[in-house]
Amino acid sequence: MSSHFVIWDDRRDIAHPGDQAETIVFCVEHFINCAKEAIKTHGYFAVALSGGSTPKVIFQQLSTAPNSTEIDWTKVLIFWGDERSVAPTDPDSNFRMAMDAGLKTLSIPPKHVFRMEAEENIEENAKAYDAKIHEVLGDRPFDLVMLGMGEDGHTASLFPGTEALKESSAWVVASQIPQKKNWRMTLTYPSINRAKNIVIYLLGKNKAEMVGKVLLEKHDPPFPIDLVGTPQNKALWVLDTEAATPILSKLKK
Repeated sequence: MSSHFVIWDDRRDIAHPGDQAETIVFCVEHFINCAKEAIKTHGYFAVALSGGSTPKVIFQQLSTAPNSTEIDWTKVLIFWGDERSVAPTDPDSNFRMAMDAGLKTLSIPPKHVFRMEAEENIEENAKAYDAKIHEVLGDRPFDLVMLGMGEDGHTASLFPGTEALKESSAWVVASQIPQKKNWRMTLTYPSINRAKNIVIYLLGKNKAEMVGKVLLEKHDPPFPIDLVGTPQNKALWVLDTEAATPILSKLKK
């Protein structure tokens, strides 16, 4: 599988594996490689999962042979990057999506599944989730944080104009999202940007316009996705051909 790989700037790299199917294969292989490397170096793989259609397909493929036997799932610790204020049985729950997509069929010990309890007492539970991450991982960062991007440039549940964008120390916060008229629990930049691997999945033509805006234009204030990735910990943007349309000419240089 050929994959165009471009150093975009000091905070972002871009992988362009090809069409949607080729890009999903790349995403699944990348996940497996991150897991193997982490388990080899420190005995476990701590990942923060994303909601959305691309992660759903990734989870489905990870849960299917032969991929399902590539990782020692008993050494995988599953967290979430964000969660809506709904019950874990709700169709909108990121937890339910990941489990139903196949993760519940794998040999991940229940004590290694750390659900965001966002359906009630969300501010209190965000503090508890923050404390749980510290307790389980200590000073070690997430091995992988999976992210997407909304059509307004949000990522995780870091939405334009919200207080969560300003958080400089807590790893998890409850965020009121006026544009959605609800609350969500989300990881913050301090926890996302220290991850060993930060991956933003962007597939499909509906992502193309925003990809062009974020990567080719300057915005003040910046879109939330703009603030993901640091010179010390770069973010990897994984784009299929449709999503990469505005920047394809630059990727081919």
